[in-house]
Order: sequence, then C-alpha cells, then structure tokens
Amino acid sequence: MSSVLLGQHAIGPKHFPLIIAEMSGNHNQSLKRALEIVDAAAEAGVHALKLQTYSAATMTLDLTGGDFFIDDPSSLWKGRSLFELYEEAHTPWEWHKPIFERCQELGIIGFSTPFDATAVDFLESLDVPCYKLASFENIDLPLIRRVARTGNPMIISTGMASLAELDETVRAARAAGCQDLILLKCTSTYPATPENSNLRTIPHLRDLFGVQVGLSDHTLGVGAAVASVALGAVAIEKHFTLSRAEGGVDSAFSLEPAEMAQLVAETRRAWRSLGHIQYGPVEAEKKSLVFRRSLYIAEDMKAGDIFTPKNLRAIRPGHGLPPKYYDTVIGKPIKKSAEKGTPLKWELL
Repeated sequence: MSSVLLGQHAIGPKHFPLIIAEMSGNHNQSLKRALEIVDAAAEAGVHALKLQTYSAATMTLDLTGGDFFIDDPSSLWKGRSLFELYEEAHTPWEWHKPIFERCQELGIIGFSTPFDATAVDFLESLDVPCYKLASFENIDLPLIRRVARTGNPMIISTGMASLAELDETVRAARAAGCQDLILLKCTSTYPATPENSNLRTIPHLRDLFGVQVGLSDHTLGVGAAVASVALGAVAIEKHFTLSRAEGGVDSAFSLEPAEMAQLVAETRRAWRSLGHIQYGPVEAEKKSLVFRRSLYIAEDMKAGDIFTPKNLRAIRPGHGLPPKYYDTVIGKPIKKSAEKGTPLKWELL
C-alpha cells in the first residue's frame, strides 16, 4: 500500500511515525495558552497539532439530567452535564485561524476533528490539509461521507467500533471519494490502561482494510506508543498540555512538553531499530569479529606434543580456528613447536 501525504509529510512504513499533538480542551479557554501549546508542541518536535471543532450546541442538548448528566463514578467528568463539559472544552471557532497560522509559521501541520457538517464547512473555509474523525463519530456515516467528499486525507479512530462497524465506515469513506485513509487503533477510556490497548490489532487492521494504521493513545506515558511502532504504527496521536498540574478537561492523560519530546525521540529510535531481516554481521559489527572466541595454545608446546584440554583452550580473541574444531584437535599431535598464546591454525596440525 502506498504512503499517505499530509502537507509535506509522507506517512507510511518507510517514514518516521507522524506524531500528532492533540490540544483538545487543554487551552483552558485562553487563546494565549492555546498558542503557547502550539509553540511547545513544535519545540517538542511533533509533526502536527490537532484541534476539535464543535460547539456545545452542535454536540449535545442543553439539559442537565438523565441521559445528559455524567454520573459514572469512575469518569474524570463525573457530576457534570455533557453541555457544560463541551462548553468548557470546545475551541472557539474564531481561534482556529490564528492557531493554524501559528502552526504554519512553525512548520507543523494544523488540522482538526469536525463533529458535524457545519464544522466541516467551516474547516473547508480555512483550507485544512486533512481531517480526523473521533472514535465516538466513527459510526456517523453521514459525517464520514461529508468529510470524504472534501477529497482530503482522512484519519479515523477506531475506538469501540466492531469489525462490522469499521467495515461500514471504511466502505462509506471510500464510496464518497476518500483516496487517502489512515485508521488509528484507539481505546476510548480516559485514561486507557496498557491491558486494554491491544496493540496487536494494528497489523490486523492494516492487512484487513489495506490502509496505513496508527495509534490514538490515551495511556499514561509513552510506552504503549513506542511499542506500537514495532507493530507497524505509522502515526501516533497523544493529548498534549503545558502542565497537568494546571488542570484542564484532558490534562490527566495528556503529555507535558518534555514527555512529548521523549515520545518523538523514542518513536524515531524504535522506527530506526526495525530495519530489515538480517543475519550475519552488519558492517558496523565486522570490527567486533576479532573478539569472538577461538582456539589458542595455552602452554608452550614442542613438535609432536599432543593437544589436551590443558594446552588448548577456546578463548578470546578470535584469530585462531573456531571453537567448533576443538573436539577434532584434542588428541592430535602438533606439527611444530609453538609458544603459549599462539592462535591455532591448520598449518600447526
């Protein structure tokens, strides 16, 4: 399968994993902070920064009870209504242009997740280079089709979706004109645990749908993300904040700048380490061959003396015969005299 081009960045197994910093609501309703997040993300070395484009009114109803109230005791957002949460977390639409302009100035891709058709129309007016669809919207086929019709590359998170649902999603995107599609393995819990991450799904998704696959990672730290590279992840999305201590709707499972820089470095290191199938010494190892074990004469010997375990040893360095000949040589006479420390060669037999 071919690589996907986002701006100037090619995404595929022949390229470094694309690292996406998700701002979400960590701007804490401050444009100044949002721009500082962009600056910090670029400084950390990410390739892209992503927003979320919605308003509370386009996301849900302004109701405070029943289905619209979060009462799950394990939720980070327990005790809040959906409308209240989205009102706090949303990125004002008038901020998008200055944020994207800052991204462009710093040489990183700026794009967003639309949550309804009005958001798509708005983002189209800003000429975004690609779109991300969130896990909670991966079953919204009308939205999938609307985004696909833009002709831009699509990144779709797979959280919670069954195989049948993902098949419908991919088919809908393809039928509506999407040529460049990336799926992100995702676990939609906040934070997610390593045990629930199931990274081995990544190559299965790639082979099943014939698309590039990455990871939308909500675990703490960078371990799961680095491991995903070994399984073929070509893009990694992590939530990003300036400081978890300063709070924010997603701060508890977001990376701080130093951690994001570590993610960039370690995923590159992991990608480089994959290499190709290799046996025998690589060029850089050839100098070390001399330090292998080999057969050496361990005592002074005269012509006709018999090789014994006392006067013949397999030791470092590697200038003598390989140790595999040890049993062949034991009990045989030496052809000519040799001093202790002489590497055993065939001419001595």
